Amino acid sequence: MPLGKIQTVIVGKLVEMGRLSDGQREALVRHPADLNGDALDKILIDEYRLTPFLIFVARAKAVGVAPFNVSRWRVTPQTFERIPQDFCQEHLVLPVGQVGETLLVAFANPFEVSIPAKIQEMTGMKVARLLAREKAIKDKFTKESQTAAGFEDVVKQIGAEFGTSGDSIEEENVTEDSGPIIQLSNRIIEDAYFAGTSDIHIEPWEKEIIVRYRIDGVCIEKLRLPAKVGPSLVARLKIMCNLDISERRLPQDGRIVFKQYTKKGIDIDLRVSTAPLNHGEGVVMRILDKQKSTLPMTALGFSEENLAKYRDVIRQPYGMILHCGPTGSGKSMTLYSALNEINSPELVIRTAEDPIEYTLAGINQMQMHRQIGLTFASALRSFLRQDPDIILVGEIRDKETANISVEAALTGHLLISTLHTNDAPSTIARLTDMGIEPFMISSSLLCVCAQRLMRRVCKTCKIQTDPTPREKELLEKALGWSGPIHKAAPKGCPKCGNSGYKGRVGIHELMITTEELIEGINKGMETSELKKIAMRGGMKTLHQDSLLKVKDGLTTMEEAIANVPPDL
Repeated sequence: MPLGKIQTVIVGKLVEMGRLSDGQREALVRHPADLNGDALDKILIDEYRLTPFLIFVARAKAVGVAPFNVSRWRVTPQTFERIPQDFCQEHLVLPVGQVGETLLVAFANPFEVSIPAKIQEMTGMKVARLLAREKAIKDKFTKESQTAAGFEDVVKQIGAEFGTSGDSIEEENVTEDSGPIIQLSNRIIEDAYFAGTSDIHIEPWEKEIIVRYRIDGVCIEKLRLPAKVGPSLVARLKIMCNLDISERRLPQDGRIVFKQYTKKGIDIDLRVSTAPLNHGEGVVMRILDKQKSTLPMTALGFSEENLAKYRDVIRQPYGMILHCGPTGSGKSMTLYSALNEINSPELVIRTAEDPIEYTLAGINQMQMHRQIGLTFASALRSFLRQDPDIILVGEIRDKETANISVEAALTGHLLISTLHTNDAPSTIARLTDMGIEPFMISSSLLCVCAQRLMRRVCKTCKIQTDPTPREKELLEKALGWSGPIHKAAPKGCPKCGNSGYKGRVGIHELMITTEELIEGINKGMETSELKKIAMRGGMKTLHQDSLLKVKDGLTTMEEAIANVPPDL
């Protein structure tokens, strides 16, 4: 049976490319077997020793569509922002780029005419078709490819180098020239940065090394590596932040200035903490994005009422403002935003931080060095001799720092700091435990702001629903309101990485000092009594503010209850 029309053109293109002779073409045309479909490919590979890639290029030329090597394309959650992953998987297409208002899409079937029209309708963009091999597109949808997206090549190298060897890898053998490990450490950091990660966890298990990213406050597993790779990877990260690679028994802290190790223009620093764990050393890296500026106060999630109160407080000439909450609750960002708002040439602002997370123009910032005795307390003492108007202390964690902070607030300075407590009223008990006299607290304190970060429900796929009887009861008790609320879509969408949530929003409990509250502090009242006084003075609790965000459609009831328990 003669070759089909398309097969004839493919063979002709291979002749043009110099991969087949005219005699070979004649032999294929006269071939007794049916060479339509995959049969021609098999003959070309088995008998004529052509590679599948060459045949693929010839096919692309035959149909007049540019070839695209999908196997080298890196799939990320952002790949499916415009075209849903299910649609791509069903029709074997893959979005691979965008030029202006044109979407570049790789197709396995170049003759499919209805799919480009559907994509154009779905996205509102023109579609430029590229030809890809069917197997290459299918491979991009396998679980393994999704799990280690962007790491396939380096993981393969590491497997070849370390996976089959029974010898352990000593840190001393790891140098700046250990290729796969250097690539792996850089790739992990780059991939985490582009995914919007706040912390990277590298955890040694008994038989594997697990790499996890914390995105929007939730940890997700990204990569699994052979256990033997662990010491080398940790050693490489230690080299990057100038730590002692021979010391494996003690925790160490350091900092990576990442632009020294990458050519991709990623200007970030990483705060690195290593710790000896039961199966080896673990590492946690906090990403500090120096290109990210502070957010305006209006973007932090303050309710209108709380924002007006907070703006009044930060413009007071002296006193103490405290922010409290657990690690990762947005305290630093709020402090920086407040300083940015009140910063002016007439004011002298000094900050003592550990570490300096963001550099602010016009503000003098000091990095702490406990090893040489530069602590918050010693920095604070020096600041008091440097004629400041506003002082920011990274954290009040001991009696000495607390005493000097109160003293500074009482002597004409506005002092802003952070403290680790669960809510605003319990801050008073914490300061009392540190040995500060109640009358000193009441006369220096302007306000306490407790805060948390909650995940925002995805705007694209959120679902409106009626509250359950229990949710209705909570809403009515906290806000005196109940009505339709939103919940996250179970499977999410490409915009939110199929999680149902995208980004975070702050919730705040703002306790402003009033005469009644000052009296309560001086009398040494219990935290629960102080909370009642503050609520009478207009304080909205964290629980109330979280439900206010539910009412406004910013988050879900599940997220609100998971972050803050209901008020008693």
